[in-house]
Amino acid sequence: DPQQLELATSGKRKLRRFIVIDKVVDELYGSKVREYFEENNVQHKILALPTTEETKSMDLVLNILQEVQNFSIDRRREPIIAIGGGVCLDIVGLAASLYRRRTPYIRVPTTLLSYVDASVGAKNGVNFLQCKNKLGGYTPPVASFLDRSFIQSIPRRHISNGLGEILKMALMKHKGLFDLLKSHGQYLLDTKFQSYNGSANHGDAALQTTRIAIETMLEELAPNLWEDDLDRLVDFGHLISPELEMRVLPSLMHGEAVNIDMAFMTYVSYVRGLITAEEKEQVIQCMKGLELPVWHGGCSWSLIKKALMERLKHSGGQPRMPLPTGLGVAEIFNDTTEETLERAYKLWVRD
Repeated sequence: DPQQLELATSGKRKLRRFIVIDKVVDELYGSKVREYFEENNVQHKILALPTTEETKSMDLVLNILQEVQNFSIDRRREPIIAIGGGVCLDIVGLAASLYRRRTPYIRVPTTLLSYVDASVGAKNGVNFLQCKNKLGGYTPPVASFLDRSFIQSIPRRHISNGLGEILKMALMKHKGLFDLLKSHGQYLLDTKFQSYNGSANHGDAALQTTRIAIETMLEELAPNLWEDDLDRLVDFGHLISPELEMRVLPSLMHGEAVNIDMAFMTYVSYVRGLITAEEKEQVIQCMKGLELPVWHGGCSWSLIKKALMERLKHSGGQPRMPLPTGLGVAEIFNDTTEETLERAYKLWVRD
């Protein structure tokens, strides 16, 4: 912003920033972040917090707001900066939206999952009464800064976790992205989504994969940012997974729970005759290649029924079930019978 740059360099007004950073990220990159603000002569306060599904609560939001109040930011000119994974970005987004009714904030995702998912869109929130993201709102950030170099320090399982959300977009909207994941999935896991010269066989698979995932996500979200239309393809993998994820915390990560949901729904799609046995097998093999779980003992038939009842409550009395109708194409269905679901469940468990 030229005006901000002018203010910063003219010395008329010192730039100030309040930063919330995930504790683990702070241990790895905190010194670089501090160095950056010091070199640019920015007065700053860095708040390092443990941001996990277990700490994702209103209490943490209030802690942040207490510190924001103490720092005394100008809500027009001094955006709050969130540096961390999806949980961190969700919590800080909610805190910013509540402070003085709406304070601008910037998202800096540091995990693959948050890079392709939480960085895009307007949603923020916290868990409440053992329910995932029960409290929240829709306040888009003023910017998301995407830097894949953060991803090189996260564990392999976290890369796989992020691949779950990328696969979701591939199955719903982009056959080319599905093919990229099938061909380069192992390579992306091994190289942690970094771009290297001399990897001729793979091109720049990391850049291609993340770019397509984000572009397809934006295509879906941008026209429906506030979810006025509840028919959303991006809900694929999110019908049963919220219930499963909260029930088995902390044994499953978000992308893993989403993938288990997608695996079951792939079987539903197959039993309904929407995809062939070969297509079903391709999807499951791709999931395994990305080192994602395709089943979990906690995903019982009673949990599935309970999760789908919750879904009906929050989606206008319709299941609004996104299902693949091929590889990279999908539709929303409201007419899947309980008998079909049960047949799919038995087949899934058997396999």
